[in-house]
Parts: sequence; structure tokens; C-alpha cells
Amino acid sequence: MNIIPLQISLLAQEVSEIETLQSGQASYGWITGISIAALILLFAINRFTKIGVIARATSKESVRQPMFFSLLAVAILVMLLNTWIPFFSLGDDTKMFLDCGLATILICSMLLAIWTSSMSIADEIEGKTAMTLLSKPINRRQFIIGKYLGLLQGVVIFLIPVVIVFVCLTYYKVGYDMKESGKQAVEYFNWIDTSNGMQYLWFQADRIAPVLQVLPGILLIFLEVAVLAAISVVVSTRLPMVVNFSVMFSIFVFGHLTPVLVASSEGRQELEFVSFVARLFATVLPQLDAFNMSASIATGSMVPPDYLGFAALYGVAYCVAAILLAFILFEDRDLA
Repeated sequence: MNIIPLQISLLAQEVSEIETLQSGQASYGWITGISIAALILLFAINRFTKIGVIARATSKESVRQPMFFSLLAVAILVMLLNTWIPFFSLGDDTKMFLDCGLATILICSMLLAIWTSSMSIADEIEGKTAMTLLSKPINRRQFIIGKYLGLLQGVVIFLIPVVIVFVCLTYYKVGYDMKESGKQAVEYFNWIDTSNGMQYLWFQADRIAPVLQVLPGILLIFLEVAVLAAISVVVSTRLPMVVNFSVMFSIFVFGHLTPVLVASSEGRQELEFVSFVARLFATVLPQLDAFNMSASIATGSMVPPDYLGFAALYGVAYCVAAILLAFILFEDRDLA
């Protein structure tokens, strides 16, 4: 007598899981579409506005400099080494590979963004090149926006080959580790029939799941680099390259540590000063830990679409605030 209610319960659970999968796929589809549209707009602006002229020149300067090819070679070399060097992680080599690969992409992209902002803004101000450029029908705000967009274009051009190599190595690494451990990867797809007669494609390939998992991480890395690049533009309007690197390194460290400091000093009176400083840094500095997907890698799950959306909104809002601050600092900067 309990068989029919049990079957109904299992059927309802299966339908609920399929509906959740369908809604998640739709959300990822929206995120993918918006991301592609944003990238197209980022490069299409080069053809229609005065800002695009500065952005195109900045992106070309970023790609042509030796630092670009040095970081590109270092990133690919590190990922190749991580593919075959064992991590001795007791079966979690793939997770360690993903974590190290994303960290490598983040650090190299961040160094490229800071280097480019210093070369294209601070050095041009010190070398009086910016004064020559601003003597044309281009105002200071267009100069800042163009430099920032060109900087982002250089980062995107850098990420394209690095991400392609990383995705291919991830697919290979999963199969290699499964072969070494004696497991057999599932290389086919399975169709699930639902009660309403519709069919949904369910990926069961073990080597494809980690590849899909890292794609949201690439988006989060780009958002974090965009935030750091905006802050670097602010610093470059007043300070030279060496100071810019020092300031950005400090912001990078504190931006990841402030949530830990706030949580550890919560409710402890002997650490009241530490709590105040941590909350001050958490308010002023960007919450870079919001772009970290280490927890998702550790659990082997996808980053939720809602989380990606809120992270994108936070990143865009902070970038806009930083660029507005750059307007203020650069408006009265003596270029003569």
C-alpha cells in the first residue's frame, strides 16, 4: 500500500530536479549571452568614439610590450608543469590543478593590468605625452575611460589563449588522473525522459564536468582583475609604477583577508581595535574574496548563477566608483 505514494514522491523529486536543472541552464544562458554582448561592446567602442581611439592605442601598447609575452609564457608553462607534476593530495590532484590554474591566471592577469596602467598613464604623465594627447579635442575624462577600456581589452586578449590552454589541459588532466587511478571515464551522454514527453540532455561525461566548472571561475577572475585595474588607474593618476605595484599588492592582500579578520574579531572586546580596522578596510577596499571560487572547486560544484550575477553587479559598481574617483584626482593634475 505504500508503494504508490513512494513512487509519486520519487517522480516528484525527479521532476523537481529536472526543473531545477532547466532553470539553472537558462540562468547560465542569460549570463553567457550578457558576457558575450559585453565583450562585443568592449571592442566595438573602438570604431565609433574618441574614447575608442585611446582604448585601441592602449590595448595595442599592452599587447606589444614584452611583459605581455613574458606573462603569457609563464602562465602556460606553469599550467603545463602542474599537469604532470603530482600534488600528493590523496586523490584530489584535479582540484589542486584547477585551483592552481585559476590562481596563475589571476596573478598574471593582475600583473599585466597594473603594468599597463602604469605604463599608459603614470609614465605618459611623467613624460609629458598625456599633455600632447589632451591638447587634441579629447578631455581628461575621455582620457581616463579610454585608458581603462583599453587596459581591459589587453586583459581579454591575454585571457583568450591562456583560457584555451587551461581548458584543454583540464580535460586532459581529468582523463590522465582517472587512468592513473584505474577508473574509467564516461564518454557518452544520456537522455532523460520526463513525464510530459520532453527530453533533456544530461551530461554524464566525467571529463566535461570540470571544464564546465572552471568557466564561471574565468568570469570571476576577469571581474576581480577589472576591479583591481580600476583601482590601479586611480593610483596611476598620482603615483609612479613602483608605488603603484606596492599599493596594489597591499590592496590585493587586504581585499582577501578582511572577511577573515572581521569574522575572527567579531564579539571579542580585546580585539575591538582590530575589528574596527578590519571593518574600515572592508568598507573602503573591495571585497575580493567575493570573486574567489575555491569553495566551489573543493566541493566539485558549479558556481550558482545568482552568485555570478551579484558578483558582476558588485564588480561593475566598484569599477564605476573607482573611475569616478580617478576623474577627481586627474582633473586638477598638473601635466605641464
